Amino acid sequence: MLITNGVLITWEDENRVLEGWALRVEEGKITHVEPQQILTTKFPDEEKLDAQGQLIMPGNICAHTHFYGAYSRGMGIPGDSPSGFVEILEKLWWPLDRALDERSVAASAMVCILDAIRHGTTTLFDHHASPSFIAGSLDTIYKVVEKTGIRASLSYEVTDRNGIMQAEEGIEENKRFINFVLKEHPLDGRVSAAFGLHASLTVSDQTLEKARKAIPEDIGFHIHVAESEADEYDSLKKSDLRTVERLDKFGILGPKTIVAHAVHVDGREAEILARRDVWVSHQPRSNMNNAVGMAAVESMDRMGVKVCLGNDGFSNTMWDEWKAAYLAHKLWHRDPRRMNGMLVAKMATIHNRRLVENQFWGTQVGVIKEGARADLILVDYHPFTPMTAGNLPWHIIFGFNESMITTTIVDGKILMKDRVILCVDEKKAFADARQLAPEVWNRYAVQFK
Repeated sequence: MLITNGVLITWEDENRVLEGWALRVEEGKITHVEPQQILTTKFPDEEKLDAQGQLIMPGNICAHTHFYGAYSRGMGIPGDSPSGFVEILEKLWWPLDRALDERSVAASAMVCILDAIRHGTTTLFDHHASPSFIAGSLDTIYKVVEKTGIRASLSYEVTDRNGIMQAEEGIEENKRFINFVLKEHPLDGRVSAAFGLHASLTVSDQTLEKARKAIPEDIGFHIHVAESEADEYDSLKKSDLRTVERLDKFGILGPKTIVAHAVHVDGREAEILARRDVWVSHQPRSNMNNAVGMAAVESMDRMGVKVCLGNDGFSNTMWDEWKAAYLAHKLWHRDPRRMNGMLVAKMATIHNRRLVENQFWGTQVGVIKEGARADLILVDYHPFTPMTAGNLPWHIIFGFNESMITTTIVDGKILMKDRVILCVDEKKAFADARQLAPEVWNRYAVQFK
């Protein structure tokens, strides 16, 4: 098809805003990006998708999320509010992930992915945990990815917090699913896999060693690092090493590994992350919610660390993450000069798409150019001031919102058109998830009795 009558935002390294241009999609790829008059002359009989003056952009990418967190929405935590990060884990996330079964894992993945489609996020890096349903959990999520048409990287979060047997079961689940992906390259490469680890503070030396031995070549880890000070102090107590140093000792860090948060790494650890060519994912909304602080992403970027943007299980409204990153660092440092909009754009577009290319065996998304996959969104934004490649980040931060997204396309397949989800019955999916919620909440609550 041809996508016509829109304004193209390419998000190339040198971004372009192109009026009067169009693009052609064939077999899931962008084959032509040219002035519209030339394309319509070349392909007069091609099916057309009329953008009706909207922006035509690459879909957004989320570098770190948790589908399983869906059932936390609106759920009350018994007793006093958690006073710190470890209490948040102990009173919210760990009892919740233990309350998940096969049906609720599938339902949580479905509603999160539909949220992504509705809000223009076309690639997600999920980090899953369900200690009561480990074996086959990634297959369950994979089937939802297959059905919805989204692009996703999947991993299981290995931890020792529920005993050695469950840690080993998590290792086996990662191994099995990774081998499936490496052998089958399923869904035409629309799914990739990583080896999930929870965090240094819940993983023993023995489990780190087992994970390192179990991971195949050309696959990396996906792990939380130094989200709070507790991770650093735990690592020092265990090993006399800070968290990044400990993980580096066990060979966990490398050019395929994703490190989430890195809020409390010091200069030496940041240097290791840069030297090991690790990907760091920044989640400002989550960091604010958990009151853990703000990662020194400006300094890390200057050091050559590849900082990306994720959401840590918050809504898949990635422009909200842009806004949080832009504003929170100014407040954190009490300096309006901090966190330039161009750096936010660099994390969310250039680094996020290069992460996808790294993890999906060369697949190019997040950019409009010939040869890239057709992961695209149409955005009903009509600025009342000039919009250029130079000021676009500030239009996004101060003008865009996700309700403006009308159409979402992945691999050339239209998943949402004119705000109507086409890939699944959205109302039924949400009704099914809502019906399961009381069971999940009851299993959560019984752990406190």
